Amino acid sequence: MALQLLIPRGGMPNGHLPSLGSSNFFDIKQDFGYVDVRDKAHMFWWLQYTQSMQGYQQVPLIMWLQGGPGGSSTGFGNFMELGPLDVNMNPRNTTWLKLASLLYVDNPVGAGYSYVDSDDAFTTDVSMIAADMMVLLTTFFNSPTGKNFQNVPFYIFCESYGGKMTAAISRSLYQNMNSGKIKVNFKGLALGDSWISPVDSTVNWAPYILTNSIIDEKGFYKINEATLKMTKMIEGGMWKEATTQWGVIQDILETESNGVNFYNMLAWGGSEAGLKSSNNLKERMINRMIGALRTDKLTALMNGKVKKMLNIPEKVEWGAQSSKVFMYQAEDFMKPVVDIVDYLIQNTSLSVVVYTGQLDIIVATPGTEKWITQLGIYKDYYNATRQPLYDPYTKLTTAFYKSVKNFSVYWILDAGHMVPKDNGNAALEMVKRIISK
Repeated sequence: MALQLLIPRGGMPNGHLPSLGSSNFFDIKQDFGYVDVRDKAHMFWWLQYTQSMQGYQQVPLIMWLQGGPGGSSTGFGNFMELGPLDVNMNPRNTTWLKLASLLYVDNPVGAGYSYVDSDDAFTTDVSMIAADMMVLLTTFFNSPTGKNFQNVPFYIFCESYGGKMTAAISRSLYQNMNSGKIKVNFKGLALGDSWISPVDSTVNWAPYILTNSIIDEKGFYKINEATLKMTKMIEGGMWKEATTQWGVIQDILETESNGVNFYNMLAWGGSEAGLKSSNNLKERMINRMIGALRTDKLTALMNGKVKKMLNIPEKVEWGAQSSKVFMYQAEDFMKPVVDIVDYLIQNTSLSVVVYTGQLDIIVATPGTEKWITQLGIYKDYYNATRQPLYDPYTKLTTAFYKSVKNFSVYWILDAGHMVPKDNGNAALEMVKRIISK
């Protein structure tokens, strides 16, 4: 079918909406719209132009992809992590717009403002997700707005399950760029606390929180026993059952730890999702994965003044389909993509970055370090020298990094799963280093 933008309520053709310029809502230039990526599948994008005095064609364009799957880039990523305003409409001092333009995409379809007309249009694996994104990016970069960014350095930054999606998307995008199917200056990707090897991440939960005094040895053995059951399911190819068992492990961990926050082990009582109890295992799992990304305040904002400003169709409710996005990915959820990351390092000219928050549990640093040992570049990486990164204001150590060839790893201190939210200064310094290479 023809690639076209579905522009709600009076938008301009060819994928372009007039920038709003200065307004009472945002004092930035921006564009936004829908792409019909498949029949009955509509994906929303929102572009914010950089605040840099150099101008948008002199700095990179960063696409941000949220996790879940089902989290919203336009919502959580924008207002809770790296956009120009926070959820209270106050300016964010550590917005990434200082360094680059930002393209938020509600991905997969069903996340945020993206939506499907019927359940058979939801994606079921990362291959479908990558295919949809190729339609969106091809359409975007061929639009009047996107043509201005064809030669601008393009990066994909992400978080959590967004990393799994980004790996698959990056492989497809690189191949399409080299074959001439899409005109884009794709330079690199940064995988933040990313769900690259679900087994390695989950297996490391018990020992990690034991050493941090969050459980005792009795709790350790309970979690470990449930984890072994999950790994046997995976070995037997029972992927969907393994996803369900993963939820069981979370239940045990939550009980044994007296409700630790999966996204930041020091933020006790800080997870709104943890307060939404349910007698249904699937609902509890979705609450933990998606609930933290759609807090009541954020939901009210996105379904109120933001929805009106962006001309979102009345029938579309932000985040209403996010639970189904997760459910339809259940078969693929526990499958690793380490091989894709390895391919990107070994066979492309892309800068491949992994960054991990020190206080994250759900994608804890030890699990990330475990799957890194499986990469072909690991021996050279192991022998490389780790360097400190300093906070620009306190001058204290705020992170460490190690680089070899086109591969880098950043350890972000004082941060959990949502690195830009927890340690904005360190995240901004990291971004500055990555895009300046």
